[in-house]
Amino acid sequence: NPSLFATSSKHFKTLLFLSPFFHSLPVSHPLSLLLSLLLSQVEVYSLKVDCKVASRFAHTVITSSALNKANSSQEVFFEVDLPKTAFITNFSMSIEGQTYTGEVKEKEKAKKQYQKAVSTGQTAGLVKASGRKMEKFTVSVNIAANSNVTFILTHEELLQRKLGQYEIMTRVKPKQLVQHFEIVADIYEPQGIAFLEAYGTFISNELLPLVEKTVSDKKAHISFCPTLDQQRKCLGCEGTLIDGDFFIKYDVNRAETIGDIQIVNGYFVHFFAPSDLPRVPKNVVFVIDRSGSMSGIKMKQTKEAMLAILNDLAEDDYFGIVLFDSSISTWKESLTKATKENVSKAQQFIQGITVSGTTNINDAVMKAVDMIMKGKRDKKVPERSVSMVILMTDGMPNSGESSVPQIQENVLLAMGGNMTLFCLGFGDDVDYSFLDVMSRQNKGLARRIYEGSDATVQLQGFYEEVASPLLSEVDLRYPDNLVNSLTTSHYKQLFNGSEIVVAGRLTDYSLDNFLVEVFAHGYEEDFIIKGQASAQEWDILYPEQEYIFGDYTERLWAYLTIQELLKTGTAEEKGNATAQALEMSLQYSFVTPLTSMVVTKPETDEEPEGPLIADKLTEVDGDPHFMIELPEQEDALCFNIDDRPGTIFNLVRDQLAGILVNGQTIGDKKVAPDGKVNTYFGRFGIVHQGLGVRLEVTTHDITGHLTFYSVIVVKPPLSVTKDRSLTVTLRDSVRFVVILHKVWKQHPYHQDYLGFYTLDSHLLSPSVHGLLGQFYHGVQFEVKDMRPGEVPEKPDATMLVKGQELTVTRGWQRDFRWDVKNGENIPCWFIHSNGNGLIDGNHTDYIMSGLFKTV
Repeated sequence: NPSLFATSSKHFKTLLFLSPFFHSLPVSHPLSLLLSLLLSQVEVYSLKVDCKVASRFAHTVITSSALNKANSSQEVFFEVDLPKTAFITNFSMSIEGQTYTGEVKEKEKAKKQYQKAVSTGQTAGLVKASGRKMEKFTVSVNIAANSNVTFILTHEELLQRKLGQYEIMTRVKPKQLVQHFEIVADIYEPQGIAFLEAYGTFISNELLPLVEKTVSDKKAHISFCPTLDQQRKCLGCEGTLIDGDFFIKYDVNRAETIGDIQIVNGYFVHFFAPSDLPRVPKNVVFVIDRSGSMSGIKMKQTKEAMLAILNDLAEDDYFGIVLFDSSISTWKESLTKATKENVSKAQQFIQGITVSGTTNINDAVMKAVDMIMKGKRDKKVPERSVSMVILMTDGMPNSGESSVPQIQENVLLAMGGNMTLFCLGFGDDVDYSFLDVMSRQNKGLARRIYEGSDATVQLQGFYEEVASPLLSEVDLRYPDNLVNSLTTSHYKQLFNGSEIVVAGRLTDYSLDNFLVEVFAHGYEEDFIIKGQASAQEWDILYPEQEYIFGDYTERLWAYLTIQELLKTGTAEEKGNATAQALEMSLQYSFVTPLTSMVVTKPETDEEPEGPLIADKLTEVDGDPHFMIELPEQEDALCFNIDDRPGTIFNLVRDQLAGILVNGQTIGDKKVAPDGKVNTYFGRFGIVHQGLGVRLEVTTHDITGHLTFYSVIVVKPPLSVTKDRSLTVTLRDSVRFVVILHKVWKQHPYHQDYLGFYTLDSHLLSPSVHGLLGQFYHGVQFEVKDMRPGEVPEKPDATMLVKGQELTVTRGWQRDFRWDVKNGENIPCWFIHSNGNGLIDGNHTDYIMSGLFKTV
């Protein structure tokens, strides 16, 4: 948020580490010049990433030190991207020899501590898991003139084996030359290291020799330590080459045994991925969304991926293709053997797909299930084959059966444990939670396919992971009287290049061996293997090393257990699972969706500036969806307003400043089959009485009157960008941003609509009001009693606000300011019933008689 960088009379705001939006600013932009000035005042003189891996469990410590060279104090930000599969376990910051350490607390308790610190003028940072592809850690601290600060962040994760390798990815974007820059990794694998490679997306041929690797039988050391001059983009320039991702990829040796079992201090972990097994034939039905929203690049990329995927089918596989919009069609009515001739005909069919209509997911998946079940009944497919359905869609069900819980129930009953469901969701409009739950209910998984030039590669990459099943109905068994608290030990399939991991706790902590059995269905016969697990002495394996990082087997067990508890499906089970996951997250200091880490720097002799002052982002976009982002509270509130199309609402009214903003809703072209009437904002009226501005913005044009001229073609102080956003800057006052969302012209229901955003809202008077305006100077609330909601990923809670108790739901809304096409998901508390209890009065109190009226 560039508005975070507005200077104050006492302090600057400066981003220290990772500033992704820098790239979007032209060099001549005044903000970029300001940022260059500010960054020159803060020197990041040391940055080290230190990763240690013990049997796939990675423990990473990121340390960054900076010096404020300015003559005044500055607000310094430390921001890091880390893998979404990782849990933050520790954070500390040291300022002039004094260390402040983070504490993991229940999310709501953490929020209260943070708010208390802010209210008393202390500087505080709050860390949360965000649920995006990369988790984002952010903390800020006020640094006195000529003072040092050192940030240390620790996170842990279990490396997942995909396509025959493990991957460690480190994202580094220091944005300046760093005197001491270092990436170091030490890998300890008792099975032995089969291969290892290390490279960076930013590493040129000149930098490649700096990537040093030392690999022996059971351990590896990797380092990358460029000097200041080696970091430079060019001789004598200040720009840095270090900007991108650093990868380490490796695999371990495999043996035809029960696998690798590690026992340490009463906990064990079992890695199972046998080598040299013949693949099992598969029966796969591809279910492809051809509704109108899949038009353009999405369908083009889907076709490209499907052509390659079909080529990769083995001749003993059987396959089918189901296409769906509001209706269902198939390439052939039954499963077909993947001969070269059949594959070629199927590819011709794929190339002829056209898009139109709505989205009937239920009937499409039911058809795929019927095809597989018929193939089994007719004994057309091999008896020991593995069956799966791969669903590809970009939307929500809105034709046929459109109730998400009912579709999930229908699919679960139809599949009956006889096949696996994999769901691929395109872009941000897809109901990913629906796909994720439905996949897990049927022993599969969901994967989001991000829109971009590499979507075809993403689709193919996913298919490669599941293309070669080796075993089915894999059951790993351990003595009941010796082992408890097991993680999942039964898997529907084991795919080539993957790995099954089971962890558990021993009833006798001194036990150092026990019997392990694995039963599964193989290609031609059952797979049965038995063996004895025995403890390995790490101090003997690695005598020159201190114990690598504590009781890693116990932490790995806790990591896996929490991951599984967070995915528990039914509402009845979820209450207990959530409580147990919370208890374990606190016990092992993991930042999970149920916990937060609070870092509080006590008040010093030098009067602190207080909490970071960031402009409050308020948003209205879509249905219409309202969102109020509250930076001081590290949270956001959101609500919807449902009313008939054509209604005009007052959004902002500041009588002292003479500013008025009203918005008029529009509806869909026609009512959708599910009967839901969607409304959006289609017109905005913006007035500034002092400047003589009266502006009307619609989805088609911009008209209005300014003091010196009338406008049809927009001129300063207005600007329209190529990404269809309009910025209205009112002199010495607030800025409004209007975004045009384009909808496919042939969409049967939806039409273009507008989004509205406010920047610099603190410049409005304290008396500002309206559906949005009333929140411009903050709102106090408290959230407690978090509990399972209707959707597993969206818990309910009780909110205390304005003297009332409201039931609210954790969800998210999209912020389109910086990415008009895809938006950015912002977590928020959703207030039901048109925001009643949160907004002053009732939503009908804000209905106006005209676009420029105040009543």
